[in-house]
Amino acid sequence: MIWFVVEAAILLVFIGLFMAALQFGYRLGLRQQASSGEPDKTHANALHGAVLGLLALLLGFTFAMSVSRYENRKTLMVDQANAIGTAALRGKLLPAPHAERATALFREYIETRFLYNASVRGSTGVDEAEARAGRIENELWEISRVLLTEDPRSQPASLYTQALNEMFDIREKRRFALDDHVPLAVTIMLVAVAMTAMGLVAYAGGLNGRRHFLSNFTFAFLIALVLVIILDIDAPRVGFVKASQDSLIRLDDSLTPAPD
Repeated sequence: MIWFVVEAAILLVFIGLFMAALQFGYRLGLRQQASSGEPDKTHANALHGAVLGLLALLLGFTFAMSVSRYENRKTLMVDQANAIGTAALRGKLLPAPHAERATALFREYIETRFLYNASVRGSTGVDEAEARAGRIENELWEISRVLLTEDPRSQPASLYTQALNEMFDIREKRRFALDDHVPLAVTIMLVAVAMTAMGLVAYAGGLNGRRHFLSNFTFAFLIALVLVIILDIDAPRVGFVKASQDSLIRLDDSLTPAPD
């Protein structure tokens, strides 16, 4: 709910900026109308058409950037669930009592992943989840160390160790993916180009003495909405568009012992 209010406020800010640019451009066009001839109007129309094309290109490029990051986060979520599941299954092949201990640790490790996914960036929840995950990884690795020390040629221990390595690597990949955002400079540039495009559209209308308020407002609203959606997709921890945790949930269910 809080994020909905934040996004609504951002949308209103963008619309306000774009409407201000439209108003400024229109008034400037009206001032120049008396001294402008047909060549000036043709030039203004060509210029605002070129800037609109540039805006469309930048919006498409930035939207593709945010979506590609979202797709990467989804893929890594599934990869992490698979890596944990593989390590947990191989952990069951270990001799007792290590197999039972490893299974309990994997269930606790999944809990830290849920906590990590639900925490806001920079909050104590992220640090707590990562600290717990690091401790559990050390305990899981200690099981591997003990078994390979006892029997360096143990096939179950070797397979378990390989699975742990992959699981550890994916945790860092997911952390990087969640912190990987569209650069702020790109967002600022998009807003600046959008405001310039709005101003030129209204300027061309002012030279012709036509305001076109409804169509201009609709244009401003749509561009603002696209920008807000880009920001939402680029905010994986708080946005409405989030990578599904279904694979992790199913894994957690499969490792939870059935009630007696």
